[in-house]
Formats: sequence, structure tokens, C-alpha cells
Amino acid sequence: MSMRYPFGGFLTAIYRAELAPNSPSISSTSAGILQATIYFTAPSSGPTPSSYLVVSNPGSLTATGTSSPITVTGLTGGQAYTFTVYAVNSYNNSPGAISSSVTAAAGGTLYVYGQGTNGALGLGNTTNYSSPKQLGSANAWKQVNGGFNNAVAIKPNGTLWSWGNNNFGQLGLGNTTYYSSPKQVGALTNWKSVSAGQYHTIAVKTDGTLWSWGYNANGQLGTGNTTNYSSPKQIGILTNWSTVSAGGVANGYAIKTNGTIWSWGSNFYGQLGTNNTTYYSSPKQVGALTNWSNLSGSLYCVAAIKTDGTLWSWGNNNIGQLGIGNTYYYSSPKQVGSLTNWSSLGTSMPNASGTVVMTAVKTDGTLWAWGDNSYGQVGQGTSGTKFSSPKQVGSLTNWTGQIAVGQITVSAVKTDGTLWTWGYGNYGSLGLGNISSYSSPKQLGALTTWLLTGAGVYARYSSTS
Repeated sequence: MSMRYPFGGFLTAIYRAELAPNSPSISSTSAGILQATIYFTAPSSGPTPSSYLVVSNPGSLTATGTSSPITVTGLTGGQAYTFTVYAVNSYNNSPGAISSSVTAAAGGTLYVYGQGTNGALGLGNTTNYSSPKQLGSANAWKQVNGGFNNAVAIKPNGTLWSWGNNNFGQLGLGNTTYYSSPKQVGALTNWKSVSAGQYHTIAVKTDGTLWSWGYNANGQLGTGNTTNYSSPKQIGILTNWSTVSAGGVANGYAIKTNGTIWSWGSNFYGQLGTNNTTYYSSPKQVGALTNWSNLSGSLYCVAAIKTDGTLWSWGNNNIGQLGIGNTYYYSSPKQVGSLTNWSSLGTSMPNASGTVVMTAVKTDGTLWAWGDNSYGQVGQGTSGTKFSSPKQVGSLTNWTGQIAVGQITVSAVKTDGTLWTWGYGNYGSLGLGNISSYSSPKQLGALTTWLLTGAGVYARYSSTS
């Protein structure tokens, strides 16, 4: 008997190796600012993976996820990288699939267009522009997000900047003065991400702390009171915040590193997801689940994706913006269909008109939209008809997760680096050199180096490498 144990153990090791997944197939890799996003498909046969591991070369930086795409952050700008993708289960990793080489951008060159009211474009004036105009120096920006005639942005060095409307201190500059050119918010260099609401702003630092400033009548700053703040104010003392969304007019939403969702502010339509309509001026957990990965708040409603690829929404649903096939309100998360291949959500901006459109991308690179379609912003080639269930925008399969939803406009980046816009064109908000509206995506220029896109009310902020 003693001789059978080593033999049996050897056989067991072989058996487990045979249960390891096969290799995934890499479809494309998209460079970003100090990061890269890898798109892949699951193995076509063999054992089912439980997750995927991506490793960079050089640097051996890693990122994990349960589906495509996966973004690796912390890259060096100007450095060329390849990425190895492994399918993983409890037995072993698959053989690695190696991507083509891409070069991470050190920073993005920011272009702005659309409505310039209150200096929203940051160009030193209040002029509307129907074609992109460069803001600042080349490769100077990492992230940008628009509010109601204002914008906030982060540079690659971690500094935070803002400009435009400032009637409630939403620029974070310690005053209520309007600025038509970017102004630095304090002197810190550890800002990670930022989201602009209608008159308030929420941000996360690299140390995992959560901050807010601006209008607070409904507790949307999450500071436990209804006091307005014109400078960044820390929300609590925790250091495990990851993702934020200012949530339109009167809310805030965030995901912690443990995968829980938290919300605060107005709750008239149940948009906090807490199964009631009670207002909260401090973060309140949405349910007890720990598998949330992505969220986007809009006017009195929110959509979120779980790590299992399912899509959920809750809150106001008067025009079908929750995507669940009806117009009933829901005060707790409600699943949108039964699919498990949702990957990323479009970033919705504050909206005071009640015209809400939601967008999302699937793991197969298809783009979907639903909700209000007054100006063709659902991208179906027609306008007027509202959609209460997700509708595919065209038939292409090369959309990235870079989607920005304005008040009644949409812009999105493809994996080939082209930028596309559609919806309401007044003020030049589509960047197409005119003020026409379009109900299907129209390519903005001929450039193939667009990295990201952001939205204000009728203003756009997009970066190229």
C-alpha cells in the first residue's frame, strides 16, 4: 500500500493539470494614459475559467477580472508593453496568450467643444465651439469629467484642476468665483479619480479616502449634514474607497475595494437602492453583496455591473431608463435581463431635464443604449421613441468602455482609436463642425488616437495620445 500513495498522488497531479482551462484568445489591446486595456474571448472548449490574470511585460504588473476587458494600471508613459492573459480555475492556470505590443501614453492632449457658457470649455472665454479646440499643453491630462457648465480634471502627476460654473463652490477652490481657465485645486498630488454632479463634485485619492465639495442641500456630499463646502471635505475616515459617481443632481455613489456599493443624498425615487425613500446624508450600503464592479449614476437613477457580468439598475424609471422593460420605479437593485456578459457602463452626467439615456458595452465589444431618444441619443437612426430595454447601437463589435453621456448626447471611442458622437447637436456639442443632431453615430474627424471621452451638459472633453 505504501507504494501506491506516491503513484496515486502523481496521477492526481496529472488529473488536476488536465482540468486547467485552455488559453483565451486576445482580440485587441488598447493603450490608455498610464494604462492599457486588453480585450479577449474565453476559451472555446475545455474547463470553464473562474477568472483571468493579465501580466505586463516589462514590469510584471498584474490585473485580474472575471471577464473581458481587463485594464492594467500603473504603466510607465512612453513604454511599450505586451500582456499575457491566463485563464484561471482552482486547478491551474492556462497557457498564456500574448498580446501585440502597445505603448502607454504619458498623458492625454485634451480637446474641448460644445457650449462655453460660464467658461465650461476652459478656453478663457464663454464661446461655443462646434469643432475640437485644444486645452492646455500636449499630453498634460489623465482624466476629465464635466458637470453643469463646469469641469474637473486630473493630470498624470496627480494634481486636480477645475474650471467653469462655481455658484455653489463645486470647483473646490474655496470660493464661488467662476473661472474660464483651469485652476488647480489645492496643492496635493494624490488625486486618483473624480466625478462631477450638477453642482457638486466627488473624488477619491490614491490613499483610498473619499472627498466631496459643492452643493449639499440633499446631503449629496455625504458629509453627514447639508452644509455646502467650497473646498474638498473628507467623507468619513475610511481608506478603502475605489470608484465614485456623483450621480447627477442630488446624490453620490461609490464602490469600496471589498466590492460593496454605498449611496447617499436624495432618495425620492428610491435611487439610493436602500429599499426605501429615506434621504441619507452619510454613505449607506446598498444591500449586503460584495461583488459590484462598476456603476454609473444619472438623474435619480443608477446602473451597476456585478463581477459575474450581470447588469442591474434602480431608481426613477419614468421613461424606461432602467432598461428592465417597463416604467415602474424600483428602490432596490433590479436585474436588467438575464445576460452575464456586460462589461462597462457609460459615464452619465448631471441632468436636470428628465431626459436620461443609459449606455453599456458587452464583453463582445457591442454597444447598447436605452431610455430617452428625443434627439436620437439611443443611436437607432430615429428619434422620438423611448426604449425601456437595451437596444444595440449598430452591429459593430469594437467599442471600448470609454463612453460619455451628456444631457442628450453620447460619445464613444472604438478600439481603433476613432471617436464617434450622436444625439443633440445644438451649441456644437457633437464636435462635428455644425449644430445638427444625429440619430446614429458619426465619426468625429479622422484621428485614430483618441483615448478617453467625457461629458458636461452640452460640452465635451476628449483626449488623444
